[in-house]
Amino acid sequence: MTAPLPFMSLAPGADRDDVRAAVERVIASGWFILGPELEAFEREFAQASGARFAVGVGTGTDALALTLRALQIGPGDEVITTPLSAAFSGLAILMAGATPVFADIDPLRLTIDAAAVEAAVSTRTAAIMPVHLYGQPADLPALEAIARRHDLVIVEDACQAHLASAAGRPVGSASAAAAFSFYPTKNLGALGDGGAVVTNDPMLADRLRRLRNGGQTDRYRHREFGVNSRLDEMQAAILRARLPYLSGWTDDRRRLAARYRSRLDGAAVEVPPECDPGHVYHLFPVLTSDRDRFQADLAAEGVGTLVHYPIPIPRQEAFAHLAAAPCPVADRVASTVCSLPLHPGLAADDVDRVAGLVRGWRPPARGA
Repeated sequence: MTAPLPFMSLAPGADRDDVRAAVERVIASGWFILGPELEAFEREFAQASGARFAVGVGTGTDALALTLRALQIGPGDEVITTPLSAAFSGLAILMAGATPVFADIDPLRLTIDAAAVEAAVSTRTAAIMPVHLYGQPADLPALEAIARRHDLVIVEDACQAHLASAAGRPVGSASAAAAFSFYPTKNLGALGDGGAVVTNDPMLADRLRRLRNGGQTDRYRHREFGVNSRLDEMQAAILRARLPYLSGWTDDRRRLAARYRSRLDGAAVEVPPECDPGHVYHLFPVLTSDRDRFQADLAAEGVGTLVHYPIPIPRQEAFAHLAAAPCPVADRVASTVCSLPLHPGLAADDVDRVAGLVRGWRPPARGA
């Protein structure tokens, strides 16, 4: 019997010894919050991301919400974003007190469509928040042109896009800021929750550091309403241990994705194209109108798949109070998308096995 191939594994691999050493170093130090590990990781992650500053926070969601607040975007403001993402993208806008406005997605990139963004701009629009979904960068040059025309800021949701580049530039390097998540499944994952904001603006970085720590300017002095959202020393040390592996892991993801593409030619599924060579392949989605059968047939062969994401954000109950947001492309993709296994621990033979099953799969005949 062929061995099962799970969708992914979160157990440390080649980095196991480095992660263990990082954990032991923090335990021995006795310093667990806002210490030298965080400061070092912020410097190292900023450099890896092509930014001047990085500010570590508790989650990727907080990274987005606090960035909006630090930019003074809140009640009365609208933020245009994508309907196809984890719901936390939209929830972060609500957390800041602003109103999310959903613009449909590009049918090829599966990221927010620039023409739909332009059509959604109103007198209340303050920001555009593109999501670099599945590791594929949004069309930032087109969005930047819209932002210039309407005097808007861009806050990038790069939670699935560590080391990605858009039109040859690192994500976050030309916008107000970019938010990253270190949730364990991410391309750079912690062993718990974590997030960071990268920016080139020193004043924005300073305000983010204050907001993440209760609005404190110094001990017991709170200048403004802040929150408690700090990337702790343990997770910072683990991320420091893993960061040197990230470039190689990214190369592995791209190599495996290219192998999938070459072996899925002629398959009865739609494979979204690579629209930017800066794609970092957090996930490898395919589209099929017979998703339930597709997943069941692969599961019968021991291959795990997942769906990212089955319900567009404006269709979630948490957003029912907002004006209806017709997003037919997002609706179609949400009902047909399915992610195949792809991670640095995957072997080329594993890709060949999955691709062979997908290429040999056919949807059932209508009425069957």
